[in-house]
Amino acid sequence: MPYQIENVQAVETLDSRAKPTLQVAVTLAGGLRATAGVPSGASTGSREAVELRDGDPDRYSGQGVLKAVSNCNTEIRDLLSGRAFDSLAALDQALIDLDGTPNKARLGANAILGTSMAFARAAAIADGKELWQWLPTIEGQAYRLPVPCFNVLNGGVHAPNPLEFQEFMISPLGAPSMPEAVRAGAEVYSALKKILASRGYSTGLGDEGGFAPDLATPQQVCDLLVEAITTAGYSHGRSGIMIALDPASSEFHKDGRYLIGESQLSSEQMIALLDELVERYPIWSIEDGAAEDDLADWQTLTRELGDKVQLVGDDNFCTNPAIISEAIDNGVANAALIKVNQIGTVTEAIDAIRLCHTNGYAQMVSHRSGETPDPFIADFVVAMGSGQIKTGAPARGERIAKYNRLLEITASASLPYGLA
Repeated sequence: MPYQIENVQAVETLDSRAKPTLQVAVTLAGGLRATAGVPSGASTGSREAVELRDGDPDRYSGQGVLKAVSNCNTEIRDLLSGRAFDSLAALDQALIDLDGTPNKARLGANAILGTSMAFARAAAIADGKELWQWLPTIEGQAYRLPVPCFNVLNGGVHAPNPLEFQEFMISPLGAPSMPEAVRAGAEVYSALKKILASRGYSTGLGDEGGFAPDLATPQQVCDLLVEAITTAGYSHGRSGIMIALDPASSEFHKDGRYLIGESQLSSEQMIALLDELVERYPIWSIEDGAAEDDLADWQTLTRELGDKVQLVGDDNFCTNPAIISEAIDNGVANAALIKVNQIGTVTEAIDAIRLCHTNGYAQMVSHRSGETPDPFIADFVVAMGSGQIKTGAPARGERIAKYNRLLEITASASLPYGLA
């Protein structure tokens, strides 16, 4: 059915890092109104769609989004008001055409995405459906409750500690259901907190809710995670809980070397380090294990470790179907991180997932470090059937909102849980 838009209205709000973002409301004919909060990243790929910022040093250190808000309340509203769209794809294409740039730099990917998300939510309500039931699906991937990858310890740009690796996650691959997976994540998180406190480490939190102790090496962290898993009463391995890493290697890659602590590792040494970690610890997934702009490193990493673990492209893929297609042809990675704001519309993110599925690449739907309480990606990952989500620690309201939404979906529908 066509969905006629009556109004689009945006307002500048704050994300979880006290930086401005925007909330967009779409009102359909008849007065039905739905809103969406737009996430924002800190560790960003150079080829991401452009998040429009004001650049005014007198407001939020230049990070304000009044330009994006204005674009929603003028050009986007003027284009959409009174028009009817029969699909999300049609709405998103109209926004892409209005922007007229290859990376959404004119209107801002944040303005466009907020409109895309809010329209999807409004249309779902108009049809009397849950958002996950209304969103387009991927042929061959049925609705599925995903394995959550809880970011329980933060480093890199997400935490004020000397740890270069950015995210250390636990994944309850062996959990029998979503509620048991969430319980496992919360119990291991609690056990880790007690262990850290007992050894005099800070239990303050990083941007994504994980602890940010003064640790310096990935080995120290992995030792603690294995201990926390065991202390909480779980086994480690495919039948229990495993570890996932996001080194965010581009953040410490300079002049062809990977700067870790006092060491300057060559490409071969960096890959050897990751291989050593995989052999020593129950690691099943590594995201951004090589620098985004180093094709040779990614190809070597994929050849060396691709049969052992999931290798997820993020900064080098940017949820961009064209870039992912090129990477597939070049033998880079075997999975993609999916962030709706990296590409700027929900439809294009779906296209990226469809491309991955067709080519045998796994897909991990992801939050951003700057989040809002909007649980959109929880519905999105269920609709896509991807089987994987990372949305932070089992702490902080903007992270918990996604896990709680997944629990709500679990209670309302009988769906399988686990990797696709």
